[in-house]
Amino acid sequence: MAQAVTIIGGGLAGSEAAWQLAQRGHQVRLYEMRPAKTTGAHVSDRLAELVCSNSLGSKLPDRATGILQNEMRMLGSLLMRCARDAAVPAGGALAVDRDRFAESVTQTLGAHPYIELRREEVTALALDQPTIVASGPLTSPALSDAISQLTGEDYLYFYDAISPIVQAASIDMSRAFQANRYGRGEDTAGDYINCPLDKPAYDRFVQALASAETIELRDFEREDPNFFEGCVPIEQLARRGQDTLAFGPMRPVGLTDPHTGRRPHAVVQLRQDDVAGELYNVVGFQTNIRWKQQREVLRLIPGLERAEFVRMGQMHRNTFLNASALLHPTMRFRGQDLLYFAGQITGVEGYVGNIATGLLAALNLSRQLCGTGAWIPPADTMLGALANYVTHTEPKRFQPMKANLGILPPLPMKIKNKAERKRAYAERAASAMLESLRELDDRLINDQFLATHAEN
Repeated sequence: MAQAVTIIGGGLAGSEAAWQLAQRGHQVRLYEMRPAKTTGAHVSDRLAELVCSNSLGSKLPDRATGILQNEMRMLGSLLMRCARDAAVPAGGALAVDRDRFAESVTQTLGAHPYIELRREEVTALALDQPTIVASGPLTSPALSDAISQLTGEDYLYFYDAISPIVQAASIDMSRAFQANRYGRGEDTAGDYINCPLDKPAYDRFVQALASAETIELRDFEREDPNFFEGCVPIEQLARRGQDTLAFGPMRPVGLTDPHTGRRPHAVVQLRQDDVAGELYNVVGFQTNIRWKQQREVLRLIPGLERAEFVRMGQMHRNTFLNASALLHPTMRFRGQDLLYFAGQITGVEGYVGNIATGLLAALNLSRQLCGTGAWIPPADTMLGALANYVTHTEPKRFQPMKANLGILPPLPMKIKNKAERKRAYAERAASAMLESLRELDDRLINDQFLATHAEN
């Protein structure tokens, strides 16, 4: 049997890493401190629990997350398979029933003969043992201190906020309507519930948001608040300007209100959150408004006047490494041969990005322990671009990054048409990944994916 490995954290990255290593014959000790010690955002003890949105991003093949999802399937990702099996309707996005998804991951890892799940907190790093730290943005204070002592660097941090969830039966469909932007998706009725606002209703809503009282930050969170731009609370957006929300999470493009036959001034979208279709989350509506006032403000939205909320929005502190100063693009820690990091703590944002770094760290640690060379995904792939960004950005300018086309190298020829340009990026990424995996000659990847593409 191959050498045993320790993985700290049972989130997306840690769960994917545990599976990849176990499938390659390593005995894995997977540490997850829940439920003995919980966080400010998790609500269960399941592995791979999604604490924010239930969407893994666009599944369209020419979108950034779609490209990354395709790469993860090529690499034989367990969590992408679980996401497919737990998928709920979401137009062009890959959204999941979060309970079903987490339960599938938990049961699969729990049944693996090479994975030992230990429900306890890790407070120190054993640097003489192969280890992947995937403790996430809510790393416990004790482990944070241990990592901070090792790095010699101050942690960077930002604030992340999660959206409310509404009972579908409490939505007034005489005012709301079902539709996908531009009619995308398989459901002709539409996967999203849309609450349209005319300009007076929008102005009242923005004013209520901007003046709403927020939950006071704790002492350790109060200094120098720093919101990650992809998760700015809606009340903060409202304070940036009257039209900010209408050009952000409330943009009405691609939608026509069937009640009026016109495009609304603004729209609040709700996305299915469970397989049964009984719960919907309010898309892009991360908030830190006090819960009682939060209900009052959200009920100003047409269609949500009598909304029943099963979860209110909340905000918590997220922590991440200054990865560009500390990590190799293989996810190995500089100066410690047996230590790897993966997931959101590396500064990679987005669910699929977290899964991807877990897979990348596991693959490279396994290859290191087996005496084979490290694998760095090609820069033309989305995984390669993410790994390059978080490990090569100027440390003083480092900020978390999601998968996006802007971090890919420029195409060799200028393509003016936007759709053709996106398609060119996607085709180049798929070709580069396929060629790299053929050269990698990994048994698992060969068995799971490359064999089906032998003639291509």
